[in-house]
Amino acid sequence: MDCIQTEMTLYEKLQILSDAAKYDVACTSSGVDRRGDGNGMGNCSRAGICHSFSADGRCISLLKILFTNECIYDCKYCVNRSSNDVVRTSFTPDDICTLTMEFYRRNYIEGLFLSSGILKSPDYTMELLYVTLYKLRHVYNFQGYIHVKAIPGADTRLIRLTGFLADRMSVNVELPTAEGLRRLAPHKSRKNILTPMRFVQDGMRQNREEITLYRNAPRFVPAGQSTQMIIGATQDTDYHILSTAEALYKKFDLKRVFYSAFVPVNRDSVFPAVSHDGPPLLREHRLYQADWLLRFYHFEAAELLDEKNPNFNIFLDPKCCWALKHLELFPVEINRAEYRMLLRVPGIGCKSASRIVKARRMGNLQFDDLRKIGVVLKRALYFITCSGKMMCPTKIEEDYITRNLLNTKERIPEGAGSLNYRQLTLFDDMDPEKARLTFQ
Repeated sequence: MDCIQTEMTLYEKLQILSDAAKYDVACTSSGVDRRGDGNGMGNCSRAGICHSFSADGRCISLLKILFTNECIYDCKYCVNRSSNDVVRTSFTPDDICTLTMEFYRRNYIEGLFLSSGILKSPDYTMELLYVTLYKLRHVYNFQGYIHVKAIPGADTRLIRLTGFLADRMSVNVELPTAEGLRRLAPHKSRKNILTPMRFVQDGMRQNREEITLYRNAPRFVPAGQSTQMIIGATQDTDYHILSTAEALYKKFDLKRVFYSAFVPVNRDSVFPAVSHDGPPLLREHRLYQADWLLRFYHFEAAELLDEKNPNFNIFLDPKCCWALKHLELFPVEINRAEYRMLLRVPGIGCKSASRIVKARRMGNLQFDDLRKIGVVLKRALYFITCSGKMMCPTKIEEDYITRNLLNTKERIPEGAGSLNYRQLTLFDDMDPEKARLTFQ
């Protein structure tokens, strides 16, 4: 550990290394259950906890830090790149153990999210992370949730040993395409990133087989693995990003793909022009919505986007956009439609679709029943019928439904540019009373 600085106080290190970790979004609540055995401290609940909040109001349940912000790589998008003139420091394994235990005793956190820059070499860094987790588990008896990074290029033996101590591991893909990675992170390669990801996947599969034979076998990465992609640092379209995410889910059994709106912490001509509105947060939001459709609503990337329409509509969520492009499938009869078709109706989620399927066994459902079930009728009313009747007089027409959805759900920003929607005229719709019912 001769490379680790010790001249700073622990609090000074915490200020620097917690701030440096804020750009890594690849963490979430635990997703795994672990009960303490009574001899150590802490336990882990699948639902996670919400003890602390960041300055912008987001819930923080994990102590999220870097082991070090020193790095041998010079990735153009990273604030900790080797060519940047920033204050450098590193924790020791005992520093992190002390912080984790003290934060947990004060009920600030449920667990630890530990990432790192590359100190000296991938193997050296991975060994430090392993030593840290080993001490937390076996010296400090910490039995709470731990999410740790698997360092690309590190010895798989170290990754395996660390995987038996962690709940979740992640390897950041960083960028959607190998070409983008080559331009912005020349010291990294897609092969080096995917190799530990495949190793963790194979290790989890083998471990599940071991557990079926030996119930007390140690668990390897029980909460699965995740990854992160930076959005907006390259010219990649939403279609390329979502297709990459879909491939990762299918090929590597990932639990989550996280999307991080690009924050231009470094100036470089290789980056796209920076918008005056700041990071592309709305684009990030649309990708998360689409990602949810892939994981829980049985959509495929090619259904949501294609080469002709490669980016999401910023004004409507992806599910509404899909429905508007497939109006020939609507309206859907609530009392007869299959579960998967119900999932494709805007305003109907997984829980409400399940409730509909169960409730209609007892009799035909009406719109009042759907409201009680949790269906968002202000969106769903254009796409459904109950016993053959719509909620109110409406048109199954793309322009008409789009105007109403925008009017009741989202405002169009000033200066947003021209939209390909037909303008409403005095003779466009129905009589005033019916129009009033439509917009309720």
